[in-house]
Amino acid sequence: MTTATVTVGADKVVFIHYTLSDEAGQVIDSTLGDEPLAYLHGHANLIPGLERALDGRAEGEVFEVLVAPEDAYGAHDPAGLIDVPRSSLSEEVEIAVGNQVQAQGPEGRMEFTIVAFDDEMVTLDGNHPLAGMALHFAIEVGTIREAHPDEIKHHRVHPAGHHVMVADSSFDEGGDEMSDDSVVDAVFADTSPEATAKPAQA
Repeated sequence: MTTATVTVGADKVVFIHYTLSDEAGQVIDSTLGDEPLAYLHGHANLIPGLERALDGRAEGEVFEVLVAPEDAYGAHDPAGLIDVPRSSLSEEVEIAVGNQVQAQGPEGRMEFTIVAFDDEMVTLDGNHPLAGMALHFAIEVGTIREAHPDEIKHHRVHPAGHHVMVADSSFDEGGDEMSDDSVVDAVFADTSPEATAKPAQA
């Protein structure tokens, strides 16, 4: 009796290994040598271009795909750049280009990347670090299984530490959902591009 081929589809939990590179071939992230990434297909857990490329793929299939910025993290928006006083950041923040800063603003939690600084000011970028980039993925599809009803209800499999492809960042590196009262590096009263961000008044 021939066993039916198991393929990626809606409400399936899919395990994949991936290597993510930029257009120049520089590796950005990879699961090789680590645990595979598990995600729930059809629930916007991955960037759209990658999820579409995985649809219908079979267990054991290996392929490559180039995902355009509009199907990944979008264009880089200059309005996402803000200048803040160094004094507005926690003393625990290591001020260096490329480091991440979590801040609480008027619209909730935000994540920024430090892109420049001097003795008085720090320039933060609120865009996703991969915004504006075409992303090359080398994919190996692993095990595919039916999702548990609770997984479908909650729209995700708890991630196992790899977030570069996940469509949002509501889970921390341990796979637990971030609480609203978790520690942030700064509190900003105004993050609009028209105003220099200042510390919120207590």
